[in-house]
Amino acid sequence: MLNPAHLVVGDDTFLQERATKAIIDQVDPRAEVQRFKAGEVTEGELLQATSPSLFAEERVVVFTGTEAAGKEPTELLLRAAVDPAPGMTLIVCHSGGGRNKSLVPKFKKACEVHEAGAIKNTNELSRWITNEFRSHNVRPTPDVISALQESVGSDLRELAAAVEQLVADTEGEITVRSVRAYYTGVAEVSGFDIADAAVRGNLNFALGSTRRALQLGISPVAIAAALASKVGDIAKLYSTRGNPDQLAKQLGMHPFVAKKTMQVARNWSGDAVSEAVIIIADLDAEVKGQGGDPDFAIENAVRRIAKLA
Repeated sequence: MLNPAHLVVGDDTFLQERATKAIIDQVDPRAEVQRFKAGEVTEGELLQATSPSLFAEERVVVFTGTEAAGKEPTELLLRAAVDPAPGMTLIVCHSGGGRNKSLVPKFKKACEVHEAGAIKNTNELSRWITNEFRSHNVRPTPDVISALQESVGSDLRELAAAVEQLVADTEGEITVRSVRAYYTGVAEVSGFDIADAAVRGNLNFALGSTRRALQLGISPVAIAAALASKVGDIAKLYSTRGNPDQLAKQLGMHPFVAKKTMQVARNWSGDAVSEAVIIIADLDAEVKGQGGDPDFAIENAVRRIAKLA
């Protein structure tokens, strides 16, 4: 039997919304739903919303932003959670902080608790994405998870939408290639693949991918931009040590990208980084029409960077 009182606690808006929708769906998607901002509702409105209905109709009452509510409204909500009116399902959304955070433990005792806290690190995010795929009956490989994180970032709403779209478009047969295709429009290869292989020193794969990309019509400018981005990241991190999450904040990078790049950057020397930066500067001019054949310039730059790595 569904609990009549629920606490959705945590500071991630998307997870709050998702948990609230799941509770409503369990009650009855057709049930009357009343929504209030707890910090703005009057005492009279609150009492009326949480009082027994004359006809004991099935209804859901949702209070959001409870962390911003005053002490008296919050205590009224707590009393309603302890003794819910017949036919009512109460959902209280609270960030876990705010001026009345001391009452959160009491809500937890009275309610069924649904955690909606923001994801703090890369490992947690990887697990969340994995579970998101599994909710669609898909078991992704770690490289698919990595590719999606790097392509989308850490916004859960965007990640959830990407997972849903990928599952629908691929009928569950998801590979790194299909992730890249979704974000680049070309399944076979992307500028990212080329740049990643080049800075790792994977010469044969990098050159082969470059030729295939150019045959498929990928712009030399786009490949040059991907190379510039990768070399720029290497330049930021080759001599740096420390916590990837903290470094990511300092450098304005996604934590997952910082961690992955640090592993590659350890193989680079200061002289190699300096030379790669010069190669990229020359390449930028060449692909933008300031001399030579852009296709040849791309291949030459990829070869030289891969050898430096």
